[in-house]
Amino acid sequence: MSIKQISVFLENKPGTLEEMTAALAAANIDLRATSLVEAEDFGIARLIVDDVYETTTVLKDAGFVNRLTDVLAIEIPDTPGGLNKVLKTLSAAQVNVEYMYAFLGGKEVNQAFMIMKVAHIERAESTLSLAGFRLVDQEHISEL
Repeated sequence: MSIKQISVFLENKPGTLEEMTAALAAANIDLRATSLVEAEDFGIARLIVDDVYETTTVLKDAGFVNRLTDVLAIEIPDTPGGLNKVLKTLSAAQVNVEYMYAFLGGKEVNQAFMIMKVAHIERAESTLSLAGFRLVDQEHISEL
C-alpha cells in the first residue's frame, strides 16, 4: 500500500524553489508534505500531494524534471515514542530506512504521518501491518 512521492530536481540558486511552488500554487496543488535536500549544485524537493498526476503534469509543463518513487505513509500516534515503535518493528524485520520525513495533520487529534523510503517495501508493508500499524494509501492522502 505504497504512495507516490514526487522528487523534483532543482538548480541550487535563489528563486528556483519559489518558482516551483508558484507553478503548483497557480494550479491549486495542495502539498501534504515536503522535504528539501541539497547537494552542491542542485537540490531535490520531495513532495507528497493530493493529486499526483496533475502535479507531475504541472511540473513538467513548467520545465521541472521530476520522478515518481514508491514510499510508505504510516500513521503513527503523535506521542513520545511513536516513531520508535515503528522503527523497532522495521529493525526487527531487517528493513533498512533510507530516508524519512513527517507531517502532522488529518482530522484526528494527535495524528502524525511518517513518510519512509525503505529497502524491501513489501516486507516493510507486511511487517508493519501485522504489528498493527496503519499504512495510508494515496486516496487517504488526497482526503487529508
